[in-house]
Amino acid sequence: MPTALAISGSPRLNGNTEQLLRRCLDRLATQGIPGELITLAGKTIHGCGACGGCRESKDSTCPGQSGDDFEAIFQAMLRADIIVVGSPVYFGSATPEMMALLDRAGYVAGSNGKLFSRKIGGPIAVARRAGHNFTYAQLLMWYMINDMVVPGSTYWNVALAREPGAVAQDAEGLATVDRFADNLAWLAKRLS
Repeated sequence: MPTALAISGSPRLNGNTEQLLRRCLDRLATQGIPGELITLAGKTIHGCGACGGCRESKDSTCPGQSGDDFEAIFQAMLRADIIVVGSPVYFGSATPEMMALLDRAGYVAGSNGKLFSRKIGGPIAVARRAGHNFTYAQLLMWYMINDMVVPGSTYWNVALAREPGAVAQDAEGLATVDRFADNLAWLAKRLS
């Protein structure tokens, strides 16, 4: 049975990004795929220090930036068959917390035999007004460089919202995430 992991890069708990990720996980659950949500809110994820320790250690860890919350999240990513990341748009791009996690996870996975290769998933971006297409593309690039499989949807996985809960008013954004979750489930079942 495939399992899913959703990671919210928002520093806000229960914000619009988290709500969309929960919706995605709930939709997957209705199709028999259990999931877990990890939020980066309140966690510390240091950026990659480019020390090269992950290339030298060969033990699927990041020895250069110990003492933060990276390792537990990275291990959850390794266990999952489906990885969905979500970020609000901060000054036209993904949050620094999300990019710190993805940069380090990508380096460690790549240095240890492409550990994310052929896992499936994709990004979700939420914007107040603009920047969601760039943020979506920025996050999508991480999937591509990690040799992952990303299904499409009826539109890009983006939504518009500002105030907490406002994403529930974006009918097209919700429908896009629903179809994305359906495609994730369809693909996961065929690959398992």
